[in-house]
Amino acid sequence: MSVDTVTIPEERGIETHGIERVSPKTRTHVRIFDNFTMWLSANLVISTVVLGALATNLFQLGFWDSIAVIIIFNALGVLPVAFFSTLGPKLGLRQMTISRFSFGWIGGMIMGLVNVAACIGWSAVNVIVGGQLAAALACGNTAIDKCTAQVAGLALSGIALRNIGILVIALVTTLVSIYGYRYVHRYERYAWIPMAIIFVIMLIVAGPHMHIIPTPVWNAAHIASFVSFGGAVYGFATGWSSYAADYNVNQPENTSSSRIFWLTFLGVFIPCVLLEILGMSLTSWKLLGGGELLAAVLNPLGGFGSFLIVLLALSVIANNIPNDYSLGLSVQVLGKSFQRIPRWIWTLIGAVIYVSIALPAAANFNETLENFLLLIAYWLGPWAIVLILEHFVFRRGQYNVEDWNTPSKLPIGWAAIASLAIGLVGVVLGASQAYYVGPIAKLVNPPFGIDVGFELGIVLTAIAYLILRRVELSTSRR
Repeated sequence: MSVDTVTIPEERGIETHGIERVSPKTRTHVRIFDNFTMWLSANLVISTVVLGALATNLFQLGFWDSIAVIIIFNALGVLPVAFFSTLGPKLGLRQMTISRFSFGWIGGMIMGLVNVAACIGWSAVNVIVGGQLAAALACGNTAIDKCTAQVAGLALSGIALRNIGILVIALVTTLVSIYGYRYVHRYERYAWIPMAIIFVIMLIVAGPHMHIIPTPVWNAAHIASFVSFGGAVYGFATGWSSYAADYNVNQPENTSSSRIFWLTFLGVFIPCVLLEILGMSLTSWKLLGGGELLAAVLNPLGGFGSFLIVLLALSVIANNIPNDYSLGLSVQVLGKSFQRIPRWIWTLIGAVIYVSIALPAAANFNETLENFLLLIAYWLGPWAIVLILEHFVFRRGQYNVEDWNTPSKLPIGWAAIASLAIGLVGVVLGASQAYYVGPIAKLVNPPFGIDVGFELGIVLTAIAYLILRRVELSTSRR
């Protein structure tokens, strides 16, 4: 057995292995349905509802056109997540490690670093949202920064309550993530159940007050909103693609790829579609956003509603666990010196970093940070299309998996890096965000534009890679 392939014992404590390839002979994770519950729990959370509320609050769409966007763009966004999940059992390698077979050693480091930044950023945003929701519960209609509430006999400021919420959510997330693969699945296997019950209760409470929002006239502005909201939906769903293979590498090599694909696809697609439609529908009753919308729906239930709000705040944990666990794995892709340090230490360091960011950032938290994180999600489309083309066009599904940690046997990677760069130029030309609108985006619905950054990035990257990868192979033959 290669020194870069590890035997995974029945670990009962902290998982000790990292990005090393898992030998097919030692894989013991046979519960294939975990491919569904893993992603069901990660997406059956408050942030999915909040995204759906943007359809009417921000993009001014109606009911039926919002549903069309949610279904179509979620389906497109989940496709790479489901496909990459099939590579976990097939190769026994983590997702960002698989990137090395397209981007090479140096390019893999770059992609790993970008993924680490995304993991930290999203973790910070999630714990802030959860902390704010917990503080808003105690403060009622009083602003958090002006609130003092009695909790367990103590007078605590709203800021202190928010920070306590941040720390509690981060602590539980970190504990599960540190213990690793087995415990991640154990948590996600059941975390969706209370959340599903809560969202059903919300639907029952709000249902009589909701109505169908009329679809606006189909003109340039409406088409721009339709496509732009689609980009946000796509980016949210496809955001899991850089983690996908991390959560089934311990499943047998002969596990049915079609079953993995569909269980993963439905595990992301179902909660995203249902909760985004719920979030959009709730705004027909309460024209609010974020945690305020959820709190307003549950407030009529009194003390029971307050209890449900607490559980909703804790739902952030299920969403953050994949961020934290995959963060540690992505750091190890930065090189062999990083690989020598155990994964769980990197996970712990990442938690300290994002909490250090979240605590001061929460004081002035607004959509700026969330907009920044949506911007950095643009890299996922070009990155994913490179891996997909490499798999189907150039490798035809065949990998020499033992080369994963040998730089001289991996592609040089310049074709993938150059193609990604070209795709990002397309992103810049087609993006339409609060603080920037690209020249191509402005061609429709000026000055607000139409966000075609994802689409342009993917198309230009695909064209470039089909050409440049052939040039790379003709000169290096690897």
